[in-house]
Amino acid sequence: MSGRGFGRGGARGGRGGGRGGGRGFGGGRGGGRGAPGGRGGGRGGGRGFGGGRGFGGGRGGGRGAPGGRGGGGGRGGMAGGAKVVVEPHRHAGIFIARGKEDALVTLNSTPGKSVYGEKRISVDVPAASGEGTEKVEYRVWNPFRSKIAAAILGGVDNIWIQPGAKVLYLGGASGTTVSHVSDIVGPTGAVYAVEFSHRVGRDLINMAKSRTNVVPIIEDARHPLKYRMLVPMVDVVFADVAQPDQARIVALNASHFLKNGGHFVISIKASCIDSTAAPEAVFAREVKKLQQEQFKPAEQLTLEPYERDHAVVVGTYRVPKKEKK
Repeated sequence: MSGRGFGRGGARGGRGGGRGGGRGFGGGRGGGRGAPGGRGGGRGGGRGFGGGRGFGGGRGGGRGAPGGRGGGGGRGGMAGGAKVVVEPHRHAGIFIARGKEDALVTLNSTPGKSVYGEKRISVDVPAASGEGTEKVEYRVWNPFRSKIAAAILGGVDNIWIQPGAKVLYLGGASGTTVSHVSDIVGPTGAVYAVEFSHRVGRDLINMAKSRTNVVPIIEDARHPLKYRMLVPMVDVVFADVAQPDQARIVALNASHFLKNGGHFVISIKASCIDSTAAPEAVFAREVKKLQQEQFKPAEQLTLEPYERDHAVVVGTYRVPKKEKK
């Protein structure tokens, strides 16, 4: 009886230790704290000698687990810093949060809500009434999950997406970047997000429920006439559709919805257009196609190190004659 108690207690305790250590690794600090799991295991085994009490090993395992939770504590990240200063970026409507680590942020138009689990930062600012302070919330914009954020951190000269702008967004996906564009254009602007896939389109629609300036359109961007009743003339077309005929899709939409002298921002994924050619050659070919469609590219920029073999091309559409120099 006592022998079996020992065996069982020891095994359980050991497992507890393993779990504590392993999970704790998630957050640096958690790793250290996970160690007690291991110790708990050992102690459980020893106690197990008393026979029935062998289950003490199991208890040891339980103690190890908080190591994992320690990792969770670490994830608080930005908000954890005592002093986070938010200052405007040179692009209107975008901000930089300066703390332990700098981050690109946008003003959260739905305070208290995250869209895709991103971190939020609250900052005290002087109240509009002049008395006391009020909390303003910003959302951290991850460049690894958003082509526009990657372009901004890559030093793009102008993205043309600014407060009050009307933006046609082709390839809205689940609305990760769309939500930040919605923050930037604010209540006086609008984002018309076109997404073909019904599965991710569901997330886009759910996000738009709490953001009045987002119009989700679940349609194929190859057929702009299907949604012509929903989209007015816009200031900017942003495209991230990753299709071989991307230039044609953008030109088709621009001819229907983009103002003369309006702007375009196109994210090009080389492997989607021609996986056999060098990315630089693919980008050059796409820029040529755009030029044939009355687009006037002003700058091209790689999205390294955030995306591999991606480039962003920014420019103007149908430049009025008098503006041509």
